[in-house]
Amino acid sequence: MRPDATPELDAFRAHVRAFVAEHSPGPKTHSGVRAPDPALMPAIRAWTAKLYAAGLLGIDWPPEYGGRPDAHPLEASIVAEEIARARTWAPIGAAPLASAAIVAYGSDEQRARFLPRIRSCADVWCQLFSEPGAGSDLAALRTRAVREGEEYVVSGQKVWTTNGQHADMGYLLARTDPDAPRHRGITAFALDMRSPGVEVRPLREITGTTDFNEVFLDGVRVPTGNVIGEVNDGWRVAMSSLGHERSGVAARGAELLAVLDDLVALAAETGALDNEAARQTLGELAARVHVNAALTALTRSRLLHGTEEPADALLGKIFFSELNHDLADFGLRLQGTDGLLVEGDPEVLGRGWWQDAHLYARAYTIAGGANEVLRTQIAERGLGLPRESR
Repeated sequence: MRPDATPELDAFRAHVRAFVAEHSPGPKTHSGVRAPDPALMPAIRAWTAKLYAAGLLGIDWPPEYGGRPDAHPLEASIVAEEIARARTWAPIGAAPLASAAIVAYGSDEQRARFLPRIRSCADVWCQLFSEPGAGSDLAALRTRAVREGEEYVVSGQKVWTTNGQHADMGYLLARTDPDAPRHRGITAFALDMRSPGVEVRPLREITGTTDFNEVFLDGVRVPTGNVIGEVNDGWRVAMSSLGHERSGVAARGAELLAVLDDLVALAAETGALDNEAARQTLGELAARVHVNAALTALTRSRLLHGTEEPADALLGKIFFSELNHDLADFGLRLQGTDGLLVEGDPEVLGRGWWQDAHLYARAYTIAGGANEVLRTQIAERGLGLPRESR
């Protein structure tokens, strides 16, 4: 049984589907969380602003900033799912994380200053959490913020910053008390990415694109009024806002169902449907895609009833990322030697989508915490197993 199978939610889904079909900026030609070409940015900003204006984003914000307190808690997931189903651009950047932090922990002045600019997409945000030595172990971050009068002076390096090259604002974590325990002494900031001392260096990945960036912070001055929440309480602020990524689980499930359809079509095009082994593999992958959909439905149901388990989000991320890789891998293998061709070659199948998806798929197994680390967290938090003695 679908937890969103009510007449009201079905009507809402139909409304969203029609809205996306009418207003979206066109198809997204690569898989994953990708940075758009600069020329596409005006269209994505306009599209994002339309979604907010229609009440389809920022649903859980305060009503004075466009939120709808009477909205069903699954509406945000339905919006994310329908955007993914249409295979168009979702709003880019870290605005959902930043706005969640600002709504929950920001001052009235910060809400009035930042939320309207997020709604109009005047500001694209990026997430400045990960560092070269602090990815899955985020509490190991070393970027420092030292108070000088009414400013903090920030120095350090961030990495794997998606859409950093397009961002106007950054949701920053920096260490304000180096003597405090690891999870304390961290503060959350809103950082103007145009500030002197901010340098963004795009990273060229194996896909040939630059979706991620290094960000260097050299004596960057941030007003004390840009502290989100309390000083030295940034870990709690960050962990709270990360919970708002849940709607992305539904989007990823919709993506996998679409990829499965494409995979069956590719198997037919390459003649693989006549091969028993290929049909067996397709059947196994199809079963896993539908198990993923069932897992998503279970997570939704638990969210609705307040019965979430500590391991729910971790299991969903691991299951999705490894299945996503296996789908892309099989799509590549179905092409035989033609799988060596890439986007731009006139003979490549599917405009090179499978090759790009295969190269990008490993990123999902690392982003948001490497799967190996998450398995340890499932053992400890979900199963209550003892921590490894060191």
